[in-house]
Amino acid sequence: MITFTVLKKSKKSRARIAVLKTEHGVIHTPCFVPVATQGVVKTLTAEQAEQSGCQILIANTFHLHIRPGENIVKSAGGLHAFMNWPHPLMTDSGGFQVFSLGFGKDMQVGKILKYFPGISTKRIEKTAQPRSVKITEEGVWFRSPFSGEKLFLGPKESIRIQERLGADIIFAFDECTSPLVSRAYAEAALNRTQRWAQQCLAVKKSKQALFGIVQGSHIKALRQEGARYINGLDFDGFGIGGDLGKSKEDSRKILDWTVPYLVSSKPRHLLGIGHLDDIEHIIKGGIDLFDCTVPTHYARRGVAFTSSGKLVMRSAQFLKDKEPLDRKCSCFVCQQYKRNYIAHLIRAKEITGLTLLTFHNLHFFNSYVESIRNKIKQGKI
Repeated sequence: MITFTVLKKSKKSRARIAVLKTEHGVIHTPCFVPVATQGVVKTLTAEQAEQSGCQILIANTFHLHIRPGENIVKSAGGLHAFMNWPHPLMTDSGGFQVFSLGFGKDMQVGKILKYFPGISTKRIEKTAQPRSVKITEEGVWFRSPFSGEKLFLGPKESIRIQERLGADIIFAFDECTSPLVSRAYAEAALNRTQRWAQQCLAVKKSKQALFGIVQGSHIKALRQEGARYINGLDFDGFGIGGDLGKSKEDSRKILDWTVPYLVSSKPRHLLGIGHLDDIEHIIKGGIDLFDCTVPTHYARRGVAFTSSGKLVMRSAQFLKDKEPLDRKCSCFVCQQYKRNYIAHLIRAKEITGLTLLTFHNLHFFNSYVESIRNKIKQGKI
């Protein structure tokens, strides 16, 4: 189980500082949660992830179920031992894959339409089904991306898998919707998510903390209904999921519609959002934890985040640059390596270059969030 203690509330926004205690350690919030989809932060060891300032990681139920399988993880002593990560862990329920392998894949859109404008703006109506995923009232049928085997994941299956994986915090199974859904579809998906939330609570047997997920798409009345409903159930915390509209402005409105309906004594996690220019707004909106692939995803494409902006390290201009990535950064990459060498590694497609950029980017994001925590303490945010 967890305990959550709010230490300070901002007088200027919904931002707050809190301590979240788990069996595997303490998390100081607001906190960025790096993504370890398959039980690893890509290109880093667990020790490197820790050294970059990560307090907690989030792994994925769907992918770990496919390989290596939750039984193998459990026989290894659970996900903490399997990963050699002694700190707090979350597992996503698999609900995001309902979207990413379904309508998201079909229409090439993301949770915020602006990030992935896609190839279609056609509204998804109530009875529509994705091409590769079948959504039913009991759960969702998938095909394994490796073997093509049919797989079923519903609330009962998701909780069973997450219990065997053994993370400190687990999430209820939900349907993450597309920003292109019609109101009728969004309402039907919300009703499914709410039924599944009750089933997750009913079947859970472990002492893990279970977070319920607020859905409702980009529609104010549905978001408020979703928040009231999940708030009324016996969850240990809240996730805010689903599509977050067409733009960053929409996503901020959705937080304004949702957070006031969630009791302040429980932690709030925003699922899958965390671009650098989102972070302060997310925290001001009342979010305690948020996960995103941005620092690691961009690193693997040769992009470094710095105090002076993004650097595209595959550019030939950096081959003669003897400066560190960021003079203001205290990470070991900036202390020991120069831009010219990192640019060479990226251009030569050497794995070490990805490791160096991933470590730096995570350190940069974690340090940035720490600076926001300090601003809340000082009454500046």
